[in-house]
Amino acid sequence: MRLERISFTKRLSGYKDAVHLPSQPIVEGRLLRMVGLTLEAEGLRAAIGSRCVVINQDSYHPVQVEAEVMGFAGDKIYLMPVGSLAGIAPGARVVPLPDTGRLPMGMSMLGRVLDGAGRALDGRGPMRAEDWVPMDGPIINPLNRDPISQPLDVGIRSINGLLTVGRGQRLGLFAGTGVGKSVLLGMMTRFTEAEITVVGLIGERGREVKEFIEHILGEEGLKRSVVVASPADDAPLMRLRAAMYCTRIAEYFRDKGKNVLLLMDSLTRFAQAQREIALAIGEPPATKGYPPSVFARLPKLVERAGNGEKGGGSITAFYTVLSEGDDQQDPIADSARGVLDGHFVLSRRLAEEGHYPAIDIEASISRVMPQVVSPEHLHLAQRFKQLWSRYQQSRDLISVGAYVAGGDPETDQAIARQPAMAQYLRQALREKVALAESAHGLAQVLGAETG
Repeated sequence: MRLERISFTKRLSGYKDAVHLPSQPIVEGRLLRMVGLTLEAEGLRAAIGSRCVVINQDSYHPVQVEAEVMGFAGDKIYLMPVGSLAGIAPGARVVPLPDTGRLPMGMSMLGRVLDGAGRALDGRGPMRAEDWVPMDGPIINPLNRDPISQPLDVGIRSINGLLTVGRGQRLGLFAGTGVGKSVLLGMMTRFTEAEITVVGLIGERGREVKEFIEHILGEEGLKRSVVVASPADDAPLMRLRAAMYCTRIAEYFRDKGKNVLLLMDSLTRFAQAQREIALAIGEPPATKGYPPSVFARLPKLVERAGNGEKGGGSITAFYTVLSEGDDQQDPIADSARGVLDGHFVLSRRLAEEGHYPAIDIEASISRVMPQVVSPEHLHLAQRFKQLWSRYQQSRDLISVGAYVAGGDPETDQAIARQPAMAQYLRQALREKVALAESAHGLAQVLGAETG
């Protein structure tokens, strides 16, 4: 059987049909070399952020890989591939794509699982797009944003009562590995009063993606959600795009007047993907191996969430931040704290004690809580934290019997209320506690002292 050599023109025309290339001539380049994750090409002019397709020149089987322009030096262009480069050889053609990378959007996205390019991963066929939008959303004048003034019920008693979230707030979920952050995200996805939920699973293990969708998110949670998944074995550019895509989806629905809950797991994987790309194109590391572009990218991503203009929708966003070795001074964690409107810290000690959700009340803060709750609620929350903190400070003395009752009235009250306070902070996986019920429970725990 004679093998027929496929012409390169035929291959490219097939790719043109897929990406809507125009019929006019295109100035092509040639692939010079590959260093690490970076492709180096010459002979073409392409702007930063534009897309190209690399087409192998010496193969009986068409090999086409999409890449994005990440930098240039003189007449050389540096590209980062989106997929595998198997089969690509030196001298391959590099063809710029005029398509600006518009992505599919629409209400048909609800209940779907997509990748960073908008392709379906759930086996239910391609998504029917109602709109095609660019990756970068419109920039909102900060003076035109609607201020955060309404509380958001997330269904978690300790958060509703002590760290109340405002609609349009952006918060970080700081945790090491294995302390229950994914479970907490799943609870908020099911319980939060939001019209639409957008979940971004960035850099997670492939096994965890399916487990989160089937066991944590559940069928009911998925019906009003859009899931964008880019597992750890994806190219760094695809992981980067997935984080930007799920943010763009949230922006799209916010601009339609919807109240959106955005959950991204995790912001650290987004930063690590940008670090891989930046180091590959020669950017020098600055802080613990992270180049400066990483710290420039974080606020650009986070600032896109929040309230829209007055009378419009909102994006309430939760970003998980992985603290390496439970180090809260990790550079990404430290940078995230500066651009977010509050943070919840999950404690490994509490998780090891079987205390779930393992939120460290002392180390956590919601910066907008005073604006969204009543003065009475705020007073109760502050008093609860004072007693909880006093007990933690004296915990070692109490546990060994060194503390003598009557030595300090405040500590005596903390010891007396400790069982009720600990019970208040615990919550079962399927248990939902409304905002009003959380505030009422707070008053019951503190009893006549604050009544």
